[in-house]
Amino acid sequence: MTTPQYELASPPSDAISAIQFAPTSLRLLVASWDKCVYHYDTSVHGGRLLGKHEHRAPVLDVCFGEDEDTAYSVGLDWDVRRISLSTSTQSVLSTHTAGVRSVVYARAQNILISASWDSTLHIHHLSSSTTTPAPLKINLPHKPFSLSLTPTKLVVAMASRALHIYSLSDLASPDAVSSSVEPWQRRESSLKFMTRAVACMPTDDGYASSSIEGRVAVEWFDPSPASQSRKYAFKCHRQASPEGVDMVYPVNALTFHPVHGSFASGGGDGFVALWDGVAKRRIRQYQRYQSSVSALSFSGDGRFLAVAVSPGFEDGREGVGEGLIAVFIRELGEGEAKGKGAK
Repeated sequence: MTTPQYELASPPSDAISAIQFAPTSLRLLVASWDKCVYHYDTSVHGGRLLGKHEHRAPVLDVCFGEDEDTAYSVGLDWDVRRISLSTSTQSVLSTHTAGVRSVVYARAQNILISASWDSTLHIHHLSSSTTTPAPLKINLPHKPFSLSLTPTKLVVAMASRALHIYSLSDLASPDAVSSSVEPWQRRESSLKFMTRAVACMPTDDGYASSSIEGRVAVEWFDPSPASQSRKYAFKCHRQASPEGVDMVYPVNALTFHPVHGSFASGGGDGFVALWDGVAKRRIRQYQRYQSSVSALSFSGDGRFLAVAVSPGFEDGREGVGEGLIAVFIRELGEGEAKGKGAK
């Protein structure tokens, strides 16, 4: 790369809902409201569109699966789909009874988890056989808004500030039945307003969550009083108006750096910031993008950050307005995402 950042050629034609780098390469998946999943090779400047996979309705989330030829997508067609990226063939693993907001793949357990606005999780036990068994269905107390994984846990952020943490070994058990799977922990969000995103620490120690009201909370899994006393929340993605009043924006996206453990946040104000969650410091903030930041993803080695921007609802008008729809690939300098150490 000749510059630290470039814009992907051939972007989606409607708002971007999710992006994800492949675990071990610079392949990138992009889900869009234009009813398509896009597959790019970002290792070349400007990127190269490898495939465009059409769906029946807007796509809300996408992830890589067992290998870099397999993707899974969910959206407003209520289906959980497997996509072969090389052949463009699709198959339906299960169907919810409402739109499906999130999908994640747990590699060690070889399970796929989808979360729908019908207030259920579908746990798909994947195998090499041609037929996939019916999913394990888990009822949730509220609508899910965001999912995130660690190597051992699943975090489900829901409406009414509810949050469930599940053990992946419980979800992956072949003996599991819907009525027998209970959350490892039930929590209430530290944030007073609706949760927008949740992201887990790569160390398996905890997670960060964000709200529509310009705040991020950082919490730890360990239920001991000493560990719980470490949790905190802070204001971010707020801009002063000409009258000196704080304009508060939603924090739409969170993602942790896979090496340094810092995390990035993206907001409706068009800014991306890097944070040291342990030292409670902002590491840096990048220049403002032309539209709301809708999704973020670090590459598997942490050298690149993908930033999706789309016009949002921040201006208070009904419907999504005109604005830039794009994905930017930023190359991080040595130590650029490294924390500054405790105070």
